[in-house]
Amino acid sequence: MSDLLKRYRQVRAATEMACAPLSPEDMVVQSMPDASPAKWHLAHTTWFFETFVLAHPSLDGYQLFRPEFNFLFNSYYEAVGSRHPRPLRGLLTRPGVDEIRHYREHVNQKMTELLPRLAASEELSGIVEIGLHHEQQHLELLLTDIKHLFSRNPLRPTYRESPMSSDQAVMPMKWIAFNEGVYTIGHNGDGFSFDNERPRHRVFLEPFELSSRPVSCGEYQAFMDDNGYGRPEFWLSDGWSACQREGWQAPLYWERHGDCWNSFTLGGLQRIAGSEPVFHVSFYEADAYARWSGNRLPTEAEWETSCSASGATFRNEGVFEPSRLHPTPMINVCTGFLDDIWTWTQSAYSPYPGFKPAGGAIGEYNGKFMCNQFVLRGGSCLTPRSHLRATYRNFFPPEARWQFTGLRLARSI
Repeated sequence: MSDLLKRYRQVRAATEMACAPLSPEDMVVQSMPDASPAKWHLAHTTWFFETFVLAHPSLDGYQLFRPEFNFLFNSYYEAVGSRHPRPLRGLLTRPGVDEIRHYREHVNQKMTELLPRLAASEELSGIVEIGLHHEQQHLELLLTDIKHLFSRNPLRPTYRESPMSSDQAVMPMKWIAFNEGVYTIGHNGDGFSFDNERPRHRVFLEPFELSSRPVSCGEYQAFMDDNGYGRPEFWLSDGWSACQREGWQAPLYWERHGDCWNSFTLGGLQRIAGSEPVFHVSFYEADAYARWSGNRLPTEAEWETSCSASGATFRNEGVFEPSRLHPTPMINVCTGFLDDIWTWTQSAYSPYPGFKPAGGAIGEYNGKFMCNQFVLRGGSCLTPRSHLRATYRNFFPPEARWQFTGLRLARSI
């Protein structure tokens, strides 16, 4: 069996495994415009392989499973054609879950027949690699979307039982210093990367320090107790407007019950452990906390430089490790940068010097979003481990909160 076929089967099976606890009704509903139904995730990732690999112009004889799926399950590829509006994906009660599973089986069979013959085609093999990492992105999105959906249900359904974190003393926060100088960031060409991670290039950094761990829930509660959500001096103007408009008083999913804060998790409603990293905060909240603490958010160049200097490695075995669906308390000494949360940076999502998107529809994958978004680094407890690397550039709008997003602190020397 080819390595590409083996990984294809692993990634596709991981998505199915993530859907195993869900009922057909769970898989159809869309809880907000930014989220998508689980059924749509299953169909869209399948559509990607059908559209860009099986139906590639260099291959003959493939018949589309259902041509109208190109309209239903295209996400944002303008070059491929028009598409169903994203906020209305929850209205697609047909095709049903059973037909989508049949669609996946059909495409899996065709891909299984094709993949052993793709070694000679560098172009198609590269598209398959993108498709695998694309599906791993959707695996994480599927879980965060289900969490948001379940949080809106008064019954507070549990996706899967998980142990509650014990609240122990958090490890002390230390500061890691870096001298001014010219550093190199970006992907070096060893292994897979998305086009937005390239080209590798030099950056000049002023002297700075980065915190040794993320901000904890306990530390963030001190910001809340100091009326952090009610003091505009700590907030960017757009952030303050969002805070007032949305009525933010705490991170997303936090609820106060008596004297205790609880949070809705994929394992149900649980008491918050002060030693856990705080997450489900927007860029605006992360920036406000950093200002309140007398510090700032790191740039993505500072984060990657620190990560590289630490010797952190991200290429771990496995595709999806479902044993932990919630960040781990920070009670042990840790020098790594896989924090169980995505880390907001102060860097706007923009192209690296010399960036060139790929040609054709695939080139729409990252480059077209380089506006009004901020870069996140690292990875969360829901991110497939084989999908992570130090140069990975995740990105979201500054008001986004439903992803597992938190913060580390930086300060200038």
